[in-house]
Amino acid sequence: MRKHLLTTTAAMLLAYTGSAFAGMDEAKQFLDAEIGDMSTLSRADQEKEMQWFIDAAKPFAGMDIKVASETLTTHEYESKTLAAAFTAITGIKVTHDLIGEGDVVEKLQTQMQTGENIYDAYVNDSDLIGTHWRYQQARSLTKWMANEGKDVTNPMLDLDDFIGLKFTTAPDGDLYQLPDQQFANLYWFRYDWFSDEKNKADFKAKYGYDLGVPVNWSAYEDIAEFFTGREIDGKKVYGHMDYGKKDPSLGWRFTDAWLSMAGNGDKGLPNGLPVDEWGIKVDENSRPVGSCVARGGDTNGPASVYAIQKYLDWIKAYAPAAAEGMTFSESGPVPAQGEIAQQMFMYTAFTADMVKDGLPVVNADGTPKWRFAPSPHGVYWKDGMKLGYQDVGSWTLMKSTPDDRAKAAWLYAQFVTSKTVDVKKSHVGLTLTRESTIQDKSFTERAPKLGGLIEFYRSPARVQWSPTGTNVPDYPKLAQLWWQAIGDASSGAKTAQEAMDSLCAEQEKVMARIERSGIQGDIGPKLAEEHDLAYWNADAVAKGNLAPQLKIENEKEKPMTVNYDELVKSWQK
Repeated sequence: MRKHLLTTTAAMLLAYTGSAFAGMDEAKQFLDAEIGDMSTLSRADQEKEMQWFIDAAKPFAGMDIKVASETLTTHEYESKTLAAAFTAITGIKVTHDLIGEGDVVEKLQTQMQTGENIYDAYVNDSDLIGTHWRYQQARSLTKWMANEGKDVTNPMLDLDDFIGLKFTTAPDGDLYQLPDQQFANLYWFRYDWFSDEKNKADFKAKYGYDLGVPVNWSAYEDIAEFFTGREIDGKKVYGHMDYGKKDPSLGWRFTDAWLSMAGNGDKGLPNGLPVDEWGIKVDENSRPVGSCVARGGDTNGPASVYAIQKYLDWIKAYAPAAAEGMTFSESGPVPAQGEIAQQMFMYTAFTADMVKDGLPVVNADGTPKWRFAPSPHGVYWKDGMKLGYQDVGSWTLMKSTPDDRAKAAWLYAQFVTSKTVDVKKSHVGLTLTRESTIQDKSFTERAPKLGGLIEFYRSPARVQWSPTGTNVPDYPKLAQLWWQAIGDASSGAKTAQEAMDSLCAEQEKVMARIERSGIQGDIGPKLAEEHDLAYWNADAVAKGNLAPQLKIENEKEKPMTVNYDELVKSWQK
């Protein structure tokens, strides 16, 4: 990697914050010390972009603004390095608070409910796009950029370069959030173990097909069984890793597309329509009409119950015993310890922590012993459905924020997502949002040490990975129901069917309250009449849709695998 990526920022920060004057001298110091040639823009264009920020910020010089995001490596870089640079260059003092993901949502909710301007901008998940559109408390960036915010919208922003705009665009066609960082949940596996000749021969002898990247859950299950208890390098290893503690993080495990991988919901990208991966159905006007099968939803349908049951079976049979008592953050580092053969999906935001020198999963030359690949799909999954989750942390401006403060915050949001800084920021956090950055030669050079991350983002497969879509009418209220329901299944208090029956009923209670209140107007929930599964399946099929599907009697389909190296070659073709 280029030498200046390893440069500490301490001296540079002193250099460009030591002056009381904001302007091009400070910008040049920043570009020299922090960016160099680590940008898709030429130095001349970098300076041109910086000059625009300097000029646009003049009316707001001396203003103090506050923004908030969750604590990720990317946001730490923004908070500690880019915020200081922005302040030095523009004269706008920005405090970029790093708080928990749940705290971001809580502050946002409070601002929505009270109208009090807690933060001038938020980086919050695009999972809230349906919430922002229906409550109309977030500014439409489309309207903002054309009107009040026109004078502070960067002519070099290049919206078309962002790969996640579909995720932050509402059914009305307006953009409500600007992507800042983005990462996917991908299948993770020990490439070295899968390439080992004895492992390959033993697997073929036992199962009758080649050990490789599993295409479907049947193959994943066989591979999990094969590796669990097998001795490799003197250690007993496991074929699967997960977590099961009844904790809010357990909800993300499932709202983040576990059900879509199984085949829940309808075909459609970036999300199934009319039924999404949460099992929530909307009508032709995007009004949520139900979550339970009884109203045409799929949250408690056969595909969903199958997904939960496989989760329960696999964590008990193939993961370390401690996994059932772990949370998301506790389980995250386990695969890097060297005893896990595969994981159904791993957040690629953890890539930087999986490639550190000295780890059991990293070779002496710094290349990883593992790879990322597309996640396998369940028996209910059909071509044309989404196949995984992408987290897209996105800049959001609330209407309760005064215009001048919103303008200053919008300048900062554009600065930290600008082409000038994006390549360097992306090397630090590995959360890619711009096509130009993904294709940058610096990532071609670094790709062999990132385990397939760059190959995935350059592949046609990436369009099947998407965040929560617009069917969810109130993400904060509904998301918190998931971990409680799944936790009941995980603890054994309820069966998979009972847990999902309870979950869909609770979701419909929230939607019914929103409907009664009228707060979301004619785009809010309007619950449908109740009928049985056969009725709604027939209705879906008659309209050319899928969900809710009928139960498949044999849920163990023919297992399929693919050779990883051949898969990557097919992407490049």
